Amino acid sequence: MPFVFDNARLADGRLVRIRVVDGRFQSITPVSGPSEGQDLGGALVVPGFVEGHIHLDTSFWGGPWMPHKPCTAGFDVRERVAFQAENIANAAPMAERARAQLELCLGQGSTTVRSHVMISADVGLSHLEAVLEVREAYRGRVDVQLVAFPQSGILASPGTAALLEQALGMGCDLIGGLDPGSFDRDVDGHLDVVFGLAAKHACGVDIHLHDGGAAGVAQIVQIARRSAQMGWNGQVAISHAYALGELSPDDLRPVADDLVKGGVAIMTNAPGSHPFPPVKALTQAGVTVFAGSDNIRDSWWPYGDGDMLGRAMLIGYCSGFYEDADLTLAFRTVTDAGAKALGLPSYGIVPGAPADFVVLNAAHVPEAVVAVPRQRQVYKAGTLVARDGVVVAA
Repeated sequence: MPFVFDNARLADGRLVRIRVVDGRFQSITPVSGPSEGQDLGGALVVPGFVEGHIHLDTSFWGGPWMPHKPCTAGFDVRERVAFQAENIANAAPMAERARAQLELCLGQGSTTVRSHVMISADVGLSHLEAVLEVREAYRGRVDVQLVAFPQSGILASPGTAALLEQALGMGCDLIGGLDPGSFDRDVDGHLDVVFGLAAKHACGVDIHLHDGGAAGVAQIVQIARRSAQMGWNGQVAISHAYALGELSPDDLRPVADDLVKGGVAIMTNAPGSHPFPPVKALTQAGVTVFAGSDNIRDSWWPYGDGDMLGRAMLIGYCSGFYEDADLTLAFRTVTDAGAKALGLPSYGIVPGAPADFVVLNAAHVPEAVVAVPRQRQVYKAGTLVARDGVVVAA
């Protein structure tokens, strides 16, 4: 049965009639004659948002407030991992928390999500088992990619490499990594495992890299060059990559060239207290820069609301984006660039693509980015799945 949406305003300003058949856009044509379906009244219609980086297993969203515990001396990944273990032990059941966070993201308009799931000798595969159940429960309403994430390192946590391989066999879509230099203290050894599993299982890679300074830059270059050597172009992402935000334009240029040659995408959430990758300069150099919420109200920080439109606003705000073209660039980090980084086969308001879209109360994309309108309708395969932040019952 076809679904028709009339008077939909596209990003280019056109008022169109959208026809959806079998969950995909069949046609997008100028409005003519009387309405044939749901009249959107000139509201802005944009593709479903892409949430490029969350942690479904560690959020406390929907539960009691969890006061943030500071590290002993500055930001320390190992100490934060220890705090996380303590907090999770006293939190609501993981599946319950994962459902709450996934509904939070879907309700705001994310129709595709990438979540990192902790795999370690301490927790085994228990986190993955819970999250796999949640993914299955929401199949058809939101697409969920899962990354096997070694939160306690790989070499530093004996047995983790084997668990990561099991996780890929159980349903994880990508292999992850964590600060090869500062956490495992063996960049080559860590990357040997990560890229070895990627080659064996023909899967993508998404590595957390918090390290700054020259060490962080060196690891970014190593990852990019491995990707190029393996021919893994378009299947590798580095999340955070704070070191890129510390470089001068001249120093950034050769690193960006390596990223382009390796087809490595960069994920940022525009963290307030860290330098972060320069979105505009990297994009102009040809690097795919996409966005994610990262931690949402968990042991790492108390912020996050799962709203990728709000994340685009934050990226624009922190980047000093004021002109319409730059605001549109910020919007692309949560839409087109995210779709490219996550390898979505077809995306956008175009015939043949999945009919995943969001209806917003805004005149155009720049206004949507700065105003972050709360009134929204979210459609998956042409079917309403959420309205104004609330998921519609299946």
